[in-house]
Amino acid sequence: MHKDVGEILISESEINEIVKRLAKEIDNDYAGKDWLMVGVLKGSILFMADLMKAMENDFKIDFVVVSSYADGTESTGRVNVLKDISQSIEGKDLLIVEDIIDSGNTLHFLVKYFYAKGAASVKIVTLFDKPDRRRVDVPVEYVGKVIPDAFIVGYGLDYAEKYRTLPYVGILKPEVYS
Repeated sequence: MHKDVGEILISESEINEIVKRLAKEIDNDYAGKDWLMVGVLKGSILFMADLMKAMENDFKIDFVVVSSYADGTESTGRVNVLKDISQSIEGKDLLIVEDIIDSGNTLHFLVKYFYAKGAASVKIVTLFDKPDRRRVDVPVEYVGKVIPDAFIVGYGLDYAEKYRTLPYVGILKPEVYS
């Protein structure tokens, strides 16, 4: 375990099981459709890659980079698009892939943003959900695991661009970010 992690919240094997379950649900719901998976970078990259590998159906992918945290632990509430998707989504079904939903601000913004760009439907899959931190109601169709209100890192999740490569998800010691 990394020295800055107080405890492991979700093991690598549990993450793998969650990803397989979500892939099966999404495969069933999107069978026969022409759809687009949109990863929210940077945090979702590991989750999205593993989700893609676990799926059987074909689909297209794209990415968006947004920011609402800067280098802190709290959402600023203001979402900035740093990199937009690179293809037209007019009339397409989209599945947004997110690592964690905390305040809900980013996903609330993205759902409205993609509908404004002409998406036929927009759904969300998240590996982790912190409903206790929600400031904005966001419908989430696929949830990997509901987690407690703790600052977590690993498996793509970071603090100030660190800890993304941990194979598990752990609770960051408060003294690291205080």
